[in-house]
Amino acid sequence: MSAHKRILGKSDLAINGAAPAYKQPLHVGRPNIGPEDVFFARARDIMSSRWLTNNGSMVRELESRLAEYLGVKHCVAMCNGTIALEIAIRATGMTGEVIVPSYTFVATAHALHWQGITPVFADIDPDTHNLDPSSVRNAITSRTSGIIGVHLWGRPAPVDDLQAIADEHNLSLIFDAAHAFGCSYKGTMIGSFGQAEVLSFHATKFYNTFEGGAIVTNSDGLAETARLMRNFGFAGYDNVIHPGTNGKMVEICAAMGLTNLEVVDSVVRKNRDNHQAYAEGFASIPGLRILPFDGSERNNYQYVVLEIARESHLSRDDIIKCLHAENILARKYFWPGCHLMEPYRTLNPTAGQALRNTEDVASRVIVLPTGTMISIEDINTIVSIIRTIAEP
Repeated sequence: MSAHKRILGKSDLAINGAAPAYKQPLHVGRPNIGPEDVFFARARDIMSSRWLTNNGSMVRELESRLAEYLGVKHCVAMCNGTIALEIAIRATGMTGEVIVPSYTFVATAHALHWQGITPVFADIDPDTHNLDPSSVRNAITSRTSGIIGVHLWGRPAPVDDLQAIADEHNLSLIFDAAHAFGCSYKGTMIGSFGQAEVLSFHATKFYNTFEGGAIVTNSDGLAETARLMRNFGFAGYDNVIHPGTNGKMVEICAAMGLTNLEVVDSVVRKNRDNHQAYAEGFASIPGLRILPFDGSERNNYQYVVLEIARESHLSRDDIIKCLHAENILARKYFWPGCHLMEPYRTLNPTAGQALRNTEDVASRVIVLPTGTMISIEDINTIVSIIRTIAEP
């Protein structure tokens, strides 16, 4: 009997012909938005100034406040996280091959491929879901120029191990910190590691600027280069001194970022309470667990990651099917892995042979809805649905 048919027979949350549990879908990544009156006041200031883009006062203020929040020397705001990653890759001189995890959002790999650089996929640690340093070592060739670590789910990558490998082999090292704004590693805020770290402020992130991103770094030279590159290489009027593109953040996005920064700690508290409620709810369901965060570090708790044990009689797809039937739009992240997406599966069809942990974890992970729009009652409903179908 299918999992959804089982729930039809065992729960009043879903019965034949009945409406789903939710009329409006519960989404993963539904935007958190700060006080609208504060944002609109900033928007009016922008309209009055007639300065809409090109490094205006809102962008400059946001950069300053983000650098202070993260404890870094430089924050270079960008139009989105992908462009920020592409510029960081160029600014650090990466060429040839760069080692990345396959278990990440595909933008990490695309930012390399788009620039004629070959992403070489390394495997992950199945317990942390982050890069396995031994797999990184095995992936190094004579063409390797760098490593991009990813702080997946906001849980820090093995920073020290990756830095040691980079130092030993004279490789560039940057971090994709798209998930990790407001998180820490050994008491230091993420943003200070490697040559640079790249943030995403996309609408689906717990802290957003509508759309946006940033490079954060303690390197004066790298920050200067990134600022040139995001504005076509201009250093003053009519003076182009570097290759570049248009990576600028616009003022209205910075206004949203400033507004959301003022409430970011309350959003984290809500995420933490949601994560705890999920963890407590699933603690009594065999074969399922919520991926934990290190309580000794700062965390943003923006992802609630449900792991299904290999021996569970439920599959990841069984659970997804049942939740979607109830309008609870949980997601398969980061299925199936970049190496099984185009163009990478065609370019290197045997890559999966070295990515056993990646493929295993990708087949057993679900990301559940959280954020300011989710109530504890919603969480209890989600847990109840899954508990019902988990009963033998």
